Amino acid sequence: QVQLVESGGGLVQPGGSLRLSCAASGFTFSSADMRWYRQAPGKERELVAVSTSSGGYINNLDSVKGRCTISRDNAKSTVYLQMNSLKPEDTAVYYCNALVRGPVFDRNYWGQGTQVIVSS
Repeated sequence: QVQLVESGGGLVQPGGSLRLSCAASGFTFSSADMRWYRQAPGKERELVAVSTSSGGYINNLDSVKGRCTISRDNAKSTVYLQMNSLKPEDTAVYYCNALVRGPVFDRNYWGQGTQVIVSS
């Protein structure tokens, strides 16, 4: 069974830092593109960053560029999201996503999410 388990969320003050982790299992992690999404209350889910299987790192949101860094450890089958200088608008449920390529089509797998609350 494919599993994506996020951790590291919590309450943090504005300007603080947090590192989210996503432990993956049930597929070949090194061959998958890993993504972090987030969804704020009442808003659409949005792509935060991408870690490609080839080793590339891509920031998607202009609002988090320079503050968020995605990385991966293939040996541990884990993808991370380091977040610095956090702002209240970063408050959201953060989801880990895996793009797993198949012989005919690709498939996306989702974790349950971890809550990040940025507030004084």
